Amino acid sequence: MNPLTALKALRELGPTAVALNALYKLGLKTGYFRLQERPKMKDSPLSSLVFLFDLPSRDQLLAVLGPAGLEQLTAEADEVVAGRYRPFGGEPVEINLTPPSPHVHWTDLESNHQPSIFDIKLIWEPARFGWAFTLGRAFHATGDETYAQAFWRYFETFQAANPPYLGENWMNGQEVGLRLMAFTWAGQVFRQAKASTPERLAGLAASIGIHAARIPATLLYARSQNNNHLLTEAAALYTASLALPEHPLAAQWQATGTKWLNWCFENQIDENGEYIQHSTNYHRLMLQTALWVFHVERSRLNILATSPTLNLRHSNLQLATRWLLSLLDVDSGGVPNLGANDGAYIFPLTTLPFSDFRPVADAAARAFLGYALTPGPWDEMALWFGLPRTENLLEIPRYHGSDHIYAPNSWGYLRAARYRSRPSHADQLHFDLWWRGLNITLDPGTYHYNAPPPWDNALTSTLVHNTVTVEGREQMTRVSRFLYLDWADAAAQEHSANGASVIQRVSAQTGAYARLGIHHNRTVTVSADERWLVEDELLNQRQEMRVFRLHWLLPDWEWEVEERGSIFEIGLKSPQGWVTLRLSIQPSTFQHSASLVRAGEVMWGNLADCPPTRGWFSPTYSVKNPALSLAVEVQSAETVRFTTEFKFPTIDDGR
Repeated sequence: MNPLTALKALRELGPTAVALNALYKLGLKTGYFRLQERPKMKDSPLSSLVFLFDLPSRDQLLAVLGPAGLEQLTAEADEVVAGRYRPFGGEPVEINLTPPSPHVHWTDLESNHQPSIFDIKLIWEPARFGWAFTLGRAFHATGDETYAQAFWRYFETFQAANPPYLGENWMNGQEVGLRLMAFTWAGQVFRQAKASTPERLAGLAASIGIHAARIPATLLYARSQNNNHLLTEAAALYTASLALPEHPLAAQWQATGTKWLNWCFENQIDENGEYIQHSTNYHRLMLQTALWVFHVERSRLNILATSPTLNLRHSNLQLATRWLLSLLDVDSGGVPNLGANDGAYIFPLTTLPFSDFRPVADAAARAFLGYALTPGPWDEMALWFGLPRTENLLEIPRYHGSDHIYAPNSWGYLRAARYRSRPSHADQLHFDLWWRGLNITLDPGTYHYNAPPPWDNALTSTLVHNTVTVEGREQMTRVSRFLYLDWADAAAQEHSANGASVIQRVSAQTGAYARLGIHHNRTVTVSADERWLVEDELLNQRQEMRVFRLHWLLPDWEWEVEERGSIFEIGLKSPQGWVTLRLSIQPSTFQHSASLVRAGEVMWGNLADCPPTRGWFSPTYSVKNPALSLAVEVQSAETVRFTTEFKFPTIDDGR
């Protein structure tokens, strides 16, 4: 990193984060972390595992699942028994718990890690034991010992292939912490199984202790990142302290976990309720972590009759729950694919797919708002977290304000953030549009963090979001796979609707291209007939020749395009009829070009050089699906205006 970039990082990330990261690297280089582990491994005796919470009754679980849900659950559990699981909610692959370097200390691996060679997440994911929740739920629903036997077989395979603190699966404190919580949950769910011998339960307790002892070394790194790493590692330490209260380090774990959990809930949720990582999937992870510690904390108070140590910051968690609910598409359970999406689903206590956020939204609404969604298959997660159904049914909050726009059968989200933490995507003024459960304009997602170019976290780019770029440049300066500097803020406001035909109008502005003398203003209007108008004005203050590019990422549906001078019209055959997008340029005399790309290949228009990353949508990690990428470019020294209109077919279904 050159000196100027280092100064920018110091200014924007803050001296504390930079100093903590430097201390962490120093600890790796000097071998300090390795020295700290030895006495803890040697002197930590076995202790009994305390069971932290009551489980739902079998009748309750079966009632929520229903016959179809039970059939789906047991089918997924049978896949796991047969040696396959579904990473990141995708297609089934082999469960491989043997890391490439099982005899190398984690500090050596961390020091020499080369992310461009392979994606370490593909090694870590099966070792999170997320699939153990499928086995445990199936065992609890059916009593079939096959599922308990499978868990213990995999646990013993992991133990043999991953000696304490050796190999890739010990590199990352968050991975260790998530596995610790999965082990704690599995120990409780399987404790009555015949396969759960005293020796196996003792081995599980010992492993939880070894996992917890590994985490403190990484807290320096987690604190420097100030994100989900710190939150989940603190939750894991807190969990271990309650599950192993007789362990000699239990008091230390509880104090550390409590301190940083309280800090995270106090500082990692902003005044609007958005989580610090600017990501809907990480927002779900945060709420799930809060639900977990809320559950074990209530149980601790019931068991030990002690005073509370956790301040769960209900006001912040209420805000966070409302923020997620405001972005929930009630027809599909989907949310905008905002920010980094690494496929994390740390407590997959549901038969619903990865993309459905209703299970977490329902559980969080019960825990932090005192309301529930209407009954449905999403109820299972709340059941596992000990949250009874309330008679208070939640009306999904609709924030008719600066960035949320709603009509009876459609809604939109206009991204306009003021950053107080580092952005994960360069996506200011991105627009997500939803209609009748269908995501019409897509946020591309992530696909891979660590992969050879061009897939080294490439979908963070402004170029693949639904916004305007200037001169092919990012809105912010991309320094590395995970770091943007020169943060570009945006501001949004709602306007009075003029006339009965307008339901809502909002606008947002960003100075992302102020260094080029360009100011971008976007206005979104929805009419009573559910026509959506997106107007982009690019004010060219210096009147220098610039290239302006408007991009829309659309579903991979049957399409047809018509070009009439400076007007482009594309029809998309959705499952509910033809959707029309009409795009025009003002003034019409400007030199312009347009192209439609699918999965890196030009479908229509003249495009000499097509980036392979264009025309893809990643619904979850390590999965990329074809999408339609429509781009219009204009070269001008004057102010440019793009107008995009979305029209939906009329459907008479009583809604």
